[in-house]
Amino acid sequence: MIHQKHVDFYINQFRSGKIKFNQERKDLIDYLERDVLSRDDVYFDDKMIDDCIAYGEKWFFPLEPFQKFLIAFVFFYFKKNDRNVYRKFLWMLGRGGGKNGLLSVVLNFLQTELHGINDYNLSIVANSEDQAKTSFEEIYNVIKRNKTLQKAFEYGKTVITGKKTGSKLRFRTSNGDTKDGLRDGAVAFDEIHRYESNKDVKVHISGLGKRKHPREFYVGTDGYVREGFLDNMKEKAKRVLKGTTRFNALFPFICKLDSEEQVNDSELWELANPMFHAPMSEYAENLFETVYEEYEDLEDDPSNREEFMTKRMNLPVTDLERSVASREEIMATNRPIPEDELIGREAIGCLDFANIRDFAACGLLFRNQGDYVFKTHSFARKQFVDIYYGYSRKASEETRERFAPIREWEQKGLLTVVDEPTINVSHVVNYFVQARQLYGVKYIIADNFRMDLLREPLENEGFEIIVIKNPRAADSLLAPRIETAFANGNIIFGDNPLMRWYTNNVLVKTNSDGNKVYLKKEEVRRKTDGFKAFVCGMWKADELTEYSVDEDFDLLDGLDF
Repeated sequence: MIHQKHVDFYINQFRSGKIKFNQERKDLIDYLERDVLSRDDVYFDDKMIDDCIAYGEKWFFPLEPFQKFLIAFVFFYFKKNDRNVYRKFLWMLGRGGGKNGLLSVVLNFLQTELHGINDYNLSIVANSEDQAKTSFEEIYNVIKRNKTLQKAFEYGKTVITGKKTGSKLRFRTSNGDTKDGLRDGAVAFDEIHRYESNKDVKVHISGLGKRKHPREFYVGTDGYVREGFLDNMKEKAKRVLKGTTRFNALFPFICKLDSEEQVNDSELWELANPMFHAPMSEYAENLFETVYEEYEDLEDDPSNREEFMTKRMNLPVTDLERSVASREEIMATNRPIPEDELIGREAIGCLDFANIRDFAACGLLFRNQGDYVFKTHSFARKQFVDIYYGYSRKASEETRERFAPIREWEQKGLLTVVDEPTINVSHVVNYFVQARQLYGVKYIIADNFRMDLLREPLENEGFEIIVIKNPRAADSLLAPRIETAFANGNIIFGDNPLMRWYTNNVLVKTNSDGNKVYLKKEEVRRKTDGFKAFVCGMWKADELTEYSVDEDFDLLDGLDF
């Protein structure tokens, strides 16, 4: 077992009960002792670690034990070739936990002659310029206040350069107008919860590897974007900690509450914010008072609970008074669709065609062994997804945050983007005509909106149309059935992130009479079409049989007339 004083100290603080760890940090220690510190082909560069800590404490602020622990693994190498063991670092803490301050220390130190790599350029990337400038401006202000540092750095409003190494630090936005041109040694991504996919990340890290010891830092607090880049990175972190992937694929330091109930015990808040360990620093005491005041305010304004839990406690929670199902229940729909068992089976055609200028969703609802199985396909108009999701933009041309990876879903066959003034009804008709070749589609259910366009072409193809004339009344009637199905894990969407996105976007509003209706959490970008189609199917779900139409024909073939 190899040792490093700051690593040992932090682990011993936990083992002795002086500080509290959430489950991910407990798993981190187990993983380090099992898969990393037990190796004999790696080493800590103790001098570099001490230099970095001393630099940070001299010019920035006193460092906490967890920050020194994290710095140690930044300068952790293989003996054979001095290659750094970890290239990717994930630091997730509750808001105010000191992640940006630590990032400032490390990035600025990597520019210095103490690090000793010439032209080791660095970029700080975030969705907004203000956030990208957070650490940059902290470094700028530290240099501006100290004449000694001014001799070591050239500092401007856009670039800070180490005079002896020539290492440049810049800030960039994720749309990346200026992302080309630097051969970065390290890239730091802030506000990682706002990335929809790894598309922009890949662009920014494409220049890494041309300098010794390339590094990627991913820092932030959890957020509201699901099925995106951060969720994928958290899954990778789980695999690393469990030992089911390459041991050094990622260094994951995740601080969060283990359960929602723990928020009611302020002594457990250090699970999410490691600054809150005893004895607290002056900074931590002031921050704790602020957080406690925010917590007390929840009694008067519980609508802020989702924000408080997500940002302060790093634990996104689903407000079940406002959402169809919890995150876990929605993810539980990701079960394989039993394709072979559904051939010839009776199905309900489902349709949501509310706005012919943006999205339309078709679907087929089956019953199978007590489950509701929903197969769906959507159509989206190109101009709409260009404007609101950047569908046609190249990475270098993106100028706004993307809300959904439309092109990725299109490549998976989950939707079709059509370049038309409005979504042509023929797409919907053809979907059900083709579906009827495999399944027993007796009728198609939709609400009454836009059915004036669809009724005749569907009836001309021989489909029976059932129109829900009062969709809100249907929502109220079906809500208990749908909530129960989610809670019991009886809904199967298959591996369909588009359908999970639709469902996550639904706002449940409870009326004064206690009835629930399904609305949108955000009117324009957060679409719900696929879920509304599913609701239509649930209107007649009890009439579905679980046997195949082909079985009837087999029975008839066996009769001797």
